Amino acid sequence: MYYKFSGFTQKLTGTWASDAYSPQGLRPVVSTEAPPIIFATPTKLSSDFTAYDYAGKNKVPELQKFFQKSDGVPIHLKRGLPDQMLYRTTMALTLGGTIYCLIALYMASQPRNK
Repeated sequence: MYYKFSGFTQKLTGTWASDAYSPQGLRPVVSTEAPPIIFATPTKLSSDFTAYDYAGKNKVPELQKFFQKSDGVPIHLKRGLPDQMLYRTTMALTLGGTIYCLIALYMASQPRNK
């Protein structure tokens, strides 16, 4: 016996061999026409582009020199006060969350008094 997936019942159902070898959704003939154009924007060649300065000056070389300077400061604190505040806030929230989890575990492990 041959089986085929039924889209209506969402189960396998018995079927003839010709139906089992012709799955639903597949068409035997493929269209040779080109699909319609969805976005009708003209294509530009690479030679047509003009140089625009959208992003401003390239700061990457300066930042590379700044961050690679060996002054003994960790990389995540190189930019000064904003980095220090972000680092300290992150550490405080991490420690606070750890303490809160430990307290919650302790309270959950103790039996309730009735």
